Amino acid sequence: MSEQQLFKVTIDNITIEVPAGTTILNAARKIGGDVAPPAMCYYSKLEGSGGKCRTCLVEVSKGSEKDPRPMPKLVASCRTTVMDGMEVKNITSEKVIDARAGVVEFLLLNHPLDCPICDQAGECHLQDLSYEHGKEGTRYEFQRRTFKKHDIGPYIQLHMTRCILCYRCVFTADQLTKKREHGILDRGDHAEIATFIEKSLDNDFIGNVIDVCPVGALTDKTFRFKNRVWFLKPVDAHRDCTTCCGKVTLWNRGDEVFRVTARKDEWGEVENTEDGKPGWICNTCRFEKKKTSDWVIEGPRLINRHSVISQGHYAGKVGTHVPTETFEAVNDGRQPQLLMDIHSVSEVNKPEVQLSLIDGPAHSQVFNQNKD
Repeated sequence: MSEQQLFKVTIDNITIEVPAGTTILNAARKIGGDVAPPAMCYYSKLEGSGGKCRTCLVEVSKGSEKDPRPMPKLVASCRTTVMDGMEVKNITSEKVIDARAGVVEFLLLNHPLDCPICDQAGECHLQDLSYEHGKEGTRYEFQRRTFKKHDIGPYIQLHMTRCILCYRCVFTADQLTKKREHGILDRGDHAEIATFIEKSLDNDFIGNVIDVCPVGALTDKTFRFKNRVWFLKPVDAHRDCTTCCGKVTLWNRGDEVFRVTARKDEWGEVENTEDGKPGWICNTCRFEKKKTSDWVIEGPRLINRHSVISQGHYAGKVGTHVPTETFEAVNDGRQPQLLMDIHSVSEVNKPEVQLSLIDGPAHSQVFNQNKD
């Protein structure tokens, strides 16, 4: 059996050997760090994805050893395969930086600036892209596009105004489910993600469209408006599930499970399981198992220290070691004395209400008290 052919490719002055047929983007991801171009539409677990958002554009300054001519235009790294001896510029190219800033400006033309109320804030790829390559203002003088609201089921909330038409959710439904009920309707600036004749998305694996969405266009209704991701502590957990792999990330605050997601790698994609298959999870694990007793806790999820989520790695009662109480240690074991119960004084909060277990978003009616 012949050995697999390897090509040498240099990206931002770093040389690496990759198998023939590898895309520039995946070769850059093997190097890692800032060398890897951002990607809003490409998803390695989904066939046919990529080539739509143009955020992964790179400059090929040398085609190959046999044909060293540079490519005349910037190319999409997610769709361009490497050649032996190819030289690529990403962050070292002024053309790429300028083009990427232009792409971000286009993506933000119609995207609303509602990060303060968006559930995706803190883990949004467009937020990161805007911070790294966005401009201070916009040159767009026209009204942003708006869409009619569509009810797509009891678990998933669609905000079409935030959508960047990356097609990930369409590919996910097409490749993971037996029947796809949604897709792209209309053309041009009227194009939108919608269901056919107001149908509901109710397949066992349809919840995975939430995980693949790079922005806040598709969010979890069971988690909506209940908490911020940087206040939650992600822990790995698993359960015996007959439908999916059962390996998930729980997002806890104390002992409460606020949401359940698939495990994701450093590129924001669903991790592979031990058998090499993507770790997609079913709706039962995602939406219905919201108690720690439903899961076997493995331990804290490793989060990049530069992420805002990493500050939520506090020591709690689930999956980590509980620290020694300082007050008891320095006061001969005495318990701290409660001077004031803020809940009874403020008459606002109800400590007995568990936000993670209420049906739907948290709002003032949940805490309203009858004052007779």
